[in-house]
Amino acid sequence: MEVETTSAAVSGQRVADELRRLILEGEFKPGQRIGQEMLAERFRASRMPVREALRLLESEGLVSIVPHSGAWVSKLDAFEFDQTYKLREVVEPLAISESIPNLTEEQLERLAQLNEAIKATAGPHRDVEGFLRLDREFHLLTYAGVQYQALTDLVLRQWNTTQHYRRVLVQHQTAADVTATNLDHELILDSIQRRDPDAAAAMVKLHIQRTRKTLHRPSHTFG
Repeated sequence: MEVETTSAAVSGQRVADELRRLILEGEFKPGQRIGQEMLAERFRASRMPVREALRLLESEGLVSIVPHSGAWVSKLDAFEFDQTYKLREVVEPLAISESIPNLTEEQLERLAQLNEAIKATAGPHRDVEGFLRLDREFHLLTYAGVQYQALTDLVLRQWNTTQHYRRVLVQHQTAADVTATNLDHELILDSIQRRDPDAAAAMVKLHIQRTRKTLHRPSHTFG
């Protein structure tokens, strides 16, 4: 019996990892229904690991489960989006302040590499998915030194629920927007390298505010 449970748990994690990737990459859209039967067939898994995967992704903010109804990719309306971003403006400056003293030299080196890679995604043929992947790694790595798991979990959940809207942002960025984003990253990185949590927190708040205000432009939509 223990072997069966362990096997199911591993399979559930495999399904969760793959489904998470598909949601974050935009293959499954906000508000889209994701049936257990479809997932079981797609991932060649039984219903038990599929249910486990959905529960895990619900805890991460990627999936919404309605009892006796089904599961959907999480979706924010305009009000929820605005509130989530305002919460991020409070939570993430705290996270980076707590993180900076504990970041290693290896992590700082990786952040510098990511910063350069992010700038390379700009150009006439913008690499949207490349930017989103690198930008996510950059910011979450800046919080890697947080030692309070509840804070880490909250940051990750907010990033997960707003992933689709960052994709909309990047797809509509002007050249000036790209320049501003890259400058924000430079200043955040500089603050981290100087081990200055106050400066880093201020820059992170400004960076998130800029994103929220940009996404409120009339050309951007929710859903």
